[in-house]
Amino acid sequence: MSNISEIQTIEHDVIVIGAGGAGLRAAIECSKQGLNTGLVCKSLLGKAHTVMAEGGMAAALGNVDPRDNWKVHFRDTMRGGKFLNSWRMAELHARHAPDRVRELEQWGAVFDRTEEGKIRQRNFGGHRYPRLAHVGDRTGLELIRSLQDYGIHQGIHVHMECTVLNLLLDGDRIAGAFAYWREKGRFVIFKAKAVIMATGGAGKAWRITSNSWEYTGDGYAMAYDAGAELVHMEFTQFHPTGMIWPPSVRGILVTEGVRGDGGVLLNKDGKRFMFDYIPERFAPETADTEEEGNRWLAGDKDARRPPELLTRDVVARAITREVKEDRGSPHGGAFLDIASRVPEEAIKKQLPSMYHQFKELAEVDITKQPMEVGPTLHYCMGGIAVDADSQQTRVPGLFACGEAAGRMHGANRLGGNSLSDLIVFGWLSGLGAAEYIKSLSSKPEINPSQVEEARSEAVAPLNRESGENPYLLHEELQTIMNDNVNIVRTKEELETAIEQLEELKKKMQTVKADGASQYNPGWHEALSLHSLITSAEMVTRAALMREESRGAHTRIDFEGEREEWEKVEVIVRKGESGMEVIKQDRPAPPKELADIAYATLEELEGTNG
Repeated sequence: MSNISEIQTIEHDVIVIGAGGAGLRAAIECSKQGLNTGLVCKSLLGKAHTVMAEGGMAAALGNVDPRDNWKVHFRDTMRGGKFLNSWRMAELHARHAPDRVRELEQWGAVFDRTEEGKIRQRNFGGHRYPRLAHVGDRTGLELIRSLQDYGIHQGIHVHMECTVLNLLLDGDRIAGAFAYWREKGRFVIFKAKAVIMATGGAGKAWRITSNSWEYTGDGYAMAYDAGAELVHMEFTQFHPTGMIWPPSVRGILVTEGVRGDGGVLLNKDGKRFMFDYIPERFAPETADTEEEGNRWLAGDKDARRPPELLTRDVVARAITREVKEDRGSPHGGAFLDIASRVPEEAIKKQLPSMYHQFKELAEVDITKQPMEVGPTLHYCMGGIAVDADSQQTRVPGLFACGEAAGRMHGANRLGGNSLSDLIVFGWLSGLGAAEYIKSLSSKPEINPSQVEEARSEAVAPLNRESGENPYLLHEELQTIMNDNVNIVRTKEELETAIEQLEELKKKMQTVKADGASQYNPGWHEALSLHSLITSAEMVTRAALMREESRGAHTRIDFEGEREEWEKVEVIVRKGESGMEVIKQDRPAPPKELADIAYATLEELEGTNG
């Protein structure tokens, strides 16, 4: 056994794993509460995936349409999530998002403005009123910039290019984390009384994804291994408009703001097909003629919104159906046309990142030609199960926020709710961690045997003389998920995926990384496989358990929503013999929230109390 004293050790009151919007906001709040705070990120500070969130952050400010209020936002969120959301989390999000957005403005965020000088808000799918505060189509970048600029003055210790591999426990409570520096390959122990998981999702388990390389499900796997429960893992959101052609931009997101600003979806025959896919539940609020949809986009408050702004699951399934019925674009998607509907200068002003990105990377001029788009794995609605008010998991001292946490978005996330989710629940997790630390009667201690076990597992790929190629195993995983756990699922495909994942886990035990630990991307890839495969298995087993189609989870062998499944949620946890998947009853909603969720819009106007 190696000597634990030889491994670099850093001590903080709390460590936040992940430096996206949720992690930065959590770290800021921890520091404000007087905690010695460490922020650990596996890439460079500022490289967070939050910067890819383009369209805006949803908050019922009521700046563009005064009829908007937190109750309408809450209602939209619950309806978008097919009523599987945590009622309390959806309430907290809708109530606090406006204050958190104004706070960002106080910290230096520069939002687009109305003529009256207020924060401008744009239309987005699933939102009844213009609700997304935005900075062109670079809102996520502005969020990160603002939080970083403010956060670096709060005394936060930032540990960059550092990957956390394991949580360390003292009994059943958090004692710290075991990690390594990506550049030098040296290990490091973080001692901490609490850990906040803000690690994002697991999109890199799929081949076509808008997610960047960091999204390997680290937080899900570490929480699972430490004894936390995960919830709603079957709900994986395929954003309807990811670029599918040319190959240089495949999977890259085309913001919903393109449709919010007037873009329409066309099939290969030039037909605007979304009028054929309006669900009965959304019919009263959705235009059934192009003329009415255009009036709504032009600001007519009495008109209904166009069908391109239906929830993401509806639009993604519509594109998939068009392709399967041979009405898709040449490369298996649909055309997104804003060029023929919005003046060139307006596109460049409102969507500068979209214009420059595709012009430079793909030689596609979105002011002159339609984009070829299709569903791309974008977001995990599921995640670590947390208490709504404190964000604490069932593991004492372990908290989670942002995409790493579950229940807030239910079966399907509305566009724009992710950025406001980050700042609301990042704030709450910081407050929760501070309360937990204040309640401790003794300091947790690091167990040397846990450190040695974690170190031994980490170096194993380097010490093997031969073994599986980590890159090929990752490709094999992506093939399994793309073929069997995609936007449309069946029992047969899911059972096939589980069998294939079991074989892949066996191969992972013999994975080999050539070379030493320094500057070794092959080793990094090998170490990420456990998180990737664990997260993929959670999604697959949860999807097999839920025998209905709801939100982003579509089972063609169990079509339609089933009332009994609205009353339960699927929980994944580590058992003695492996992964356990169970159905758990959901608590009945508070009457006052149920009344809001099922109310008409007219009943909620002007009731922002």
